[in-house]
Amino acid sequence: MASLAEKRIEIAQVEIEEVEQVQAEDSPQARPEELRLLEALLFASSEPLDTATLAKRMPDGVDVKAALAQLQAEYAPRGVNLVRIANKWAFRTAGDLAWLMTRESTETRRLSRAAIEVLSIIAYHQPVTRAEIEEIRGVVTSKGTLDVLLETGWIKPRGRRKTPGRPLTFGTTEAFLSQFSLESLNDLPGLEELKGTGLLDTRLPTGFTVPTPSDDPTLREDEEPLDPGDLELALAPRVEPEGGNES
Repeated sequence: MASLAEKRIEIAQVEIEEVEQVQAEDSPQARPEELRLLEALLFASSEPLDTATLAKRMPDGVDVKAALAQLQAEYAPRGVNLVRIANKWAFRTAGDLAWLMTRESTETRRLSRAAIEVLSIIAYHQPVTRAEIEEIRGVVTSKGTLDVLLETGWIKPRGRRKTPGRPLTFGTTEAFLSQFSLESLNDLPGLEELKGTGLLDTRLPTGFTVPTPSDDPTLREDEEPLDPGDLELALAPRVEPEGGNES
């Protein structure tokens, strides 16, 4: 018959084996190596990374899309989530915990109604020129309104319209998608959603539609590439015509 000391030794050995088993299951070696590699790349990058860039750093034969989907599922219940922004991947604070990152010293800068209208028009109608924005709004758009949106990084000059004067065309950026937690422009609300939120009058004219925005960065047939210095020109002061009605 085993002595009390021998029984205690047996119990201790069983407990040690159980602990070692749990540690083995939780150890990095228990997870596919590609998940560890993707984690490291995404955590180290200051910018979202696309699938092609990630694939170049993976061993041959790795299904990067499947690995990203698995990693995204792993992080879904955590405080940090893996999200896709404009077909690129990045880690972001979980949406319901974003308030933790808010600092009382941060000054919130509210966009004017005119800026919100212009941003909405650019998002849905891009590529669009300033004159086309004014035609849709029905009022002259202040250069300062575009400047504010350019400074936020949510819009940018895309190209130049092939019309007299070669006006700049504007479109949204990845920063716009990131700011509003959109995977693509297709996630923007449609006509019925806008009605449901009260942003549009339910008594709209017959035939009224909301355009389907496009994420395609390729210049259209009526656009041509930007000239050198166009990015600086977009923020340069502009002399408004006297007596012009701005809004």
